[in-house]
Amino acid sequence: MEAVPGIAGADDAIAALRETTPFGDASEALLQRIAAIARRARFSAGARIYSANDIADDIYVVMSGRAEHVFKPEVGAREAHKHVTRGGVFGWAGLLLGQTQRLASVTATEPTEVLRIDTDALVGLLESEPLEGGRVMERFVTMIQRDFTLPALLAQVRRLSGPLTEEMSSLSLTMYRLSLWLRSPRPYLMLVGFALFLGFWYLAVEVWKLPRFREMPGITGVMKEWFSPSPTYGLSLYSAEYYQHIAMSVWRVAQAFLLATALGVPVGLLLGWSRRFKQYVFPVFETLRPIPILAWVPLAIVMFIATESAVVYLAFLASFFATALNTMLGVESIDESYIRAADCLGADQWQVFRHVIIPGALPFIFTGLQISIGVSWFSLVAAEMVSGQYGLGYVIWTSYVMVRYPTIVIGMVTLGLVGYATSAVVRVLGDYLMEWRVRELALAER
Repeated sequence: MEAVPGIAGADDAIAALRETTPFGDASEALLQRIAAIARRARFSAGARIYSANDIADDIYVVMSGRAEHVFKPEVGAREAHKHVTRGGVFGWAGLLLGQTQRLASVTATEPTEVLRIDTDALVGLLESEPLEGGRVMERFVTMIQRDFTLPALLAQVRRLSGPLTEEMSSLSLTMYRLSLWLRSPRPYLMLVGFALFLGFWYLAVEVWKLPRFREMPGITGVMKEWFSPSPTYGLSLYSAEYYQHIAMSVWRVAQAFLLATALGVPVGLLLGWSRRFKQYVFPVFETLRPIPILAWVPLAIVMFIATESAVVYLAFLASFFATALNTMLGVESIDESYIRAADCLGADQWQVFRHVIIPGALPFIFTGLQISIGVSWFSLVAAEMVSGQYGLGYVIWTSYVMVRYPTIVIGMVTLGLVGYATSAVVRVLGDYLMEWRVRELALAER
């Protein structure tokens, strides 16, 4: 005979949940929320807990006692009879795809105390915690197939329909991450940071006139020049030459970056994957890497008679080293157990390289590419100052020589904006190629 259900004591309920397969690894916070929706019920020896074909509306967790679980013959379970004791879970049929009725009959064989958890309430709770909820559902599948020997075709649980699912499109995933970003304090702190920077610039130059800032152009003068249809120094948003300089710099960086990626990624993969290759190449790599880009300028001019090739080469150098080094670190960060597991499954070296090494190193590779394109801009400006004819670096240098200080700042700000945009393009490309990682970050609300 079932006693009148009451709210389960939190400590007893959490202790019982910890002993189950589905909830055993859940966090304390999730267990507390599950315990809050659980009800305690008692059954005497011989009492029927539920019968086959009843509505599958509750999941049961045994706290004490013993119950006999008997599947219907048509279910096709390899073991039709099972005895469930403390820590056992039954009544999970409502979690299965397209299943609303009980698949078995359960009878208490001795006085038994259970936790009753409403199936829909549990699913809703798990959907509100998609990362942990997905893991709990996976452990339900494991338990159903292992402990209850249910056929795999039948033991398919419902998919959670929370804010993030496996079927979510790339656009939906991006919009979800954008909504998380807008709900976080980050965009507003970013605006505060810019406001503080611009405010200090205005006060230091135009109000306080501090000694070190006295000769610098003020923010009002720069903005008037930048947005003027008839700029005093000839360069503004309304002048065609301004966009010509931007286009030339972007084209040079694109060439340097693509070349650095095409060479740096394979070299980095080999440095991390092959000890022999690393022994030969890495000492030379580490010797050349610290040399400043400006130190390469004379040799670049000698090697490449055409000025344009020298500029691209100088922008390529620093980008190549950043890409190769981060790729190598990505390969070396891969857990050795993954490689051993692939070997045990019969994978050859090429398959391990293709399916383990490259995917495992991708997060480091794209981090390196974001650094790489930033370094490429830095190197490009130095190269254009020395040997360029067009470009943002050329604008900055010639403006200094011609004492056009507002134009210097316009060139610098433009360089920052265009550099940020190109880094964002690389980041978006990385998110597209590593959607699994983006989904993981979104689940963690990052």
